[in-house]
Amino acid sequence: MTFRARSWLLLLPALVLIVVFFLAPVIALLLESFHVDGVWGVGAFVRFFQDDLNREVYARTLRIATFATLLSAALCYPAAQAIVRLPGRYKGLMTAIIILPLMVNPIARTYAWLVLLGRTGLVNSVIVGLHLSPEPLRLLYTEGAVFVGLLQLMMPLMLTSLVSALENLPADVVPAARSLGASAWQVFWRVTLPLTREGLVIGGTLVFTGCVTAYVTAALLGGPRVLLLETLLYQKVNVGSDYVGASVIAVILIVTTLLANQLLRVAGRARGQA
Repeated sequence: MTFRARSWLLLLPALVLIVVFFLAPVIALLLESFHVDGVWGVGAFVRFFQDDLNREVYARTLRIATFATLLSAALCYPAAQAIVRLPGRYKGLMTAIIILPLMVNPIARTYAWLVLLGRTGLVNSVIVGLHLSPEPLRLLYTEGAVFVGLLQLMMPLMLTSLVSALENLPADVVPAARSLGASAWQVFWRVTLPLTREGLVIGGTLVFTGCVTAYVTAALLGGPRVLLLETLLYQKVNVGSDYVGASVIAVILIVTTLLANQLLRVAGRARGQA
């Protein structure tokens, strides 16, 4: 048996696993969304986007996911830089603190926001106590509540990606740029950002994908008033028994996340070549 044949035999279990548990469900999903009532075509997708509610839900999902990704990057870059500069033992402690929220069930983390943002919660108590409003505000079941919940849920993914990328940054590039007269902003924009763009791409993809697929947070904090694609998909299956519509939403989610990843990669390459 040749070396190449033995290599393929070694890869066969992994290939079978990928085909059976990953490719086959996706292919079945695609077939169901493009083959409706015995007819092949994109009619199901056309009908989906012809509905005003569906377009509104899709736009809201993109808006919240995009803003959460951008804000998490803006907040996590300085935090990651501060963590990387810490001494060894403190860096390990901070890393553990970052990872700790990922070990907590998302349902528990989301219920904490229900307590904080409720009419008698801490946030409304502070607002009324400071006389910023004569009565408690409706903070739950709004886009703002969903945005805050998703941001808090996904930010550790961005932070860990950026910390990993910054740890691999050559130690002498920043002092070299400073010695050539570059300001702090120039060092970040022209040195740090291009050299850590892969971490930003990975973190951005994880945050964006998480935001458009996190059903529990969107359902608990948004309720029936603020629908996202993931909650609309749930309604299609469990309320309307519309499996074709659910498969269409699932395909849209897959395509959207793939496009977001490609856009981040293109932007990262453009920043690296600038």
